[in-house]
Amino acid sequence: MSNIRLMKPYISFDDVELEFRSIFNSGMFTRGPYVERFQRELAAFTGAKHAFLATSATTALWACLKLLGIGAGDEVVVSDFSFPASANVVEDLGAMPVFGDVSLTTYNLTAATLEGLITPRTKAVIFVDALGNPTGISEITALCRARGIPLIEDAACAIGSSENGKRVGGIADLSCFSFHPRKLISTGEGGAITTDRSEWAEWLRVKLAHGAKGMRGPGLDFPEFGYNFRLPDLQAVMGSKQLARLDTVIDERNATRERYIELLRPLGFIVQEIGPGVRYNVQSMVFTVPEGVARDSLITKLKDSGVETTLGTYCLSNSTYYAKKYGQVNPVARALEANTITLPMYSGVDVDDVVDRIRRVL
Repeated sequence: MSNIRLMKPYISFDDVELEFRSIFNSGMFTRGPYVERFQRELAAFTGAKHAFLATSATTALWACLKLLGIGAGDEVVVSDFSFPASANVVEDLGAMPVFGDVSLTTYNLTAATLEGLITPRTKAVIFVDALGNPTGISEITALCRARGIPLIEDAACAIGSSENGKRVGGIADLSCFSFHPRKLISTGEGGAITTDRSEWAEWLRVKLAHGAKGMRGPGLDFPEFGYNFRLPDLQAVMGSKQLARLDTVIDERNATRERYIELLRPLGFIVQEIGPGVRYNVQSMVFTVPEGVARDSLITKLKDSGVETTLGTYCLSNSTYYAKKYGQVNPVARALEANTITLPMYSGVDVDDVVDRIRRVL
């Protein structure tokens, strides 16, 4: 009986060999033409006016908060069901993450919950597309704009998803993507920022490249201080290749999702819901386990049977650091952390085999 992995990348060396050889022959590993090309492609794909590559979604989120001037005394509302990076970037800058509990069905922060968390100290909102699901982003965007609060979309998992015909990356004020190996587009590590605001784009263009802008004499001019969050050309090639076929990949993943739902719903598994008008990239295939089933035990039993799984994601307010510091844990996010499971999802995964093994260990 073969082992079934949680995820396999949608790229091979054959896909990038010609470009990699070209880069090695040129010796230009960074700040080359492939970075510029991938940025243009991302902007066109998402519908955003500007796109910038970064070393990760974490550095992308951090840069967006710096751009907005977030610091001590400020509050940033953060979706509570996410990877810790969503809150860590706020904490690092001395601001306070205000954790918004999420919907039990979509796993996302809702506009109604957000409305009750806004105070005069709220300087930004970080909406997380939980596991790639953008449900509610349009309503959240409208609320933030009505209140004059900048919206950062933590779209780390959501490349290719859309709501009401608009792709993630072209909806919020700022959107941040991840190209980690668990994502649909993987460059090993890496990330990106998209925005429509030209003045923010200029800030990012300078700050993400050491503060350099133009030339002074024989060398660069540095009118600002900045950071090195650049992505190398080798990784940009990888991203570009995968972006070109992303829509086909998403179609395939949705077909796989429907098969999982068909087989697991009769067993009592409850799938993460998507809202009307949403095209979901199915970044992660997540269910709430049936009542009476111990999620952690199920993960262990499936590992022993050769199936790699994991939890859905984390309740940030329930992590040791944030629970100790702020002392308030959101009940829905905590329940989701305890009772959700992520199942294998990649091209060619044998869903029937996975479900057969689940049946045997329930």
